[in-house]
Amino acid sequence: MQRTVIIIPTYNELENIHLIIQAISDLPKPFDILIIDDNSPDGTALEVKKIQKSKSNVHLLERKGKLGLGTAYITGFKWALEHNYDYIFEMDADFSHDPNSLIPLMEACEKGADMSVGSRYIRGGKIINWPKDRILMSYFASIYVRIITWLPVTDTTGGFVCYKNKTLRDINLNKITFIGYAFQIEMKYAVWSSGFKIKEVPITFKDRERGVSKMSTKIFKEAFWGVLQIRKNTLFNSSHYKALPSNPS
Repeated sequence: MQRTVIIIPTYNELENIHLIIQAISDLPKPFDILIIDDNSPDGTALEVKKIQKSKSNVHLLERKGKLGLGTAYITGFKWALEHNYDYIFEMDADFSHDPNSLIPLMEACEKGADMSVGSRYIRGGKIINWPKDRILMSYFASIYVRIITWLPVTDTTGGFVCYKNKTLRDINLNKITFIGYAFQIEMKYAVWSSGFKIKEVPITFKDRERGVSKMSTKIFKEAFWGVLQIRKNTLFNSSHYKALPSNPS
């Protein structure tokens, strides 16, 4: 049986964490869940520890402070590779990513994709409860990314993703430097520029109903300027993001 893990970074997600874990656990396919908590003041990690007493598929890594989305995922990727999971997911805790879409994302990788991306902007994808100005900002940000990087992905900032184990093993994760939306762009670019196949899967993205959004002007600025740096990284070295081959023992 293929082993899968969903990485969910958290900061003050007490209102959502039990519900999202239960929703994933209720799916017809088994998924392990790795929560990476950045010392949430609201007690998110404490709630996860309570849940672990009755759910063996739930794992927890606690960090000392709010260190950013990108570093949380990199920590999770390395943990998942050490534990030899076949498929590794990124997912938000706030139900903006529908747990029911995990299965079609995984199926896309089973059918040949090296990375599948839940897309709001391809046919069949949609957004619910976002203000129009935020939708336009996100949509045109993706166009900007594609113009600068030539990345053949419609939803470049999307954070609902599935990777094959080999894909992450063959990426030099230590070369991933951004922590906000730019992290999502950089990971897709790293995968694509390393020769892997990316498949977009339509999803319905819904704005959070509980808790507080972590979006900020700083994160948006990082993404805007980060795209230029990401493109520069491979301008003269197309293998910038590829992992070095391991020496035979």
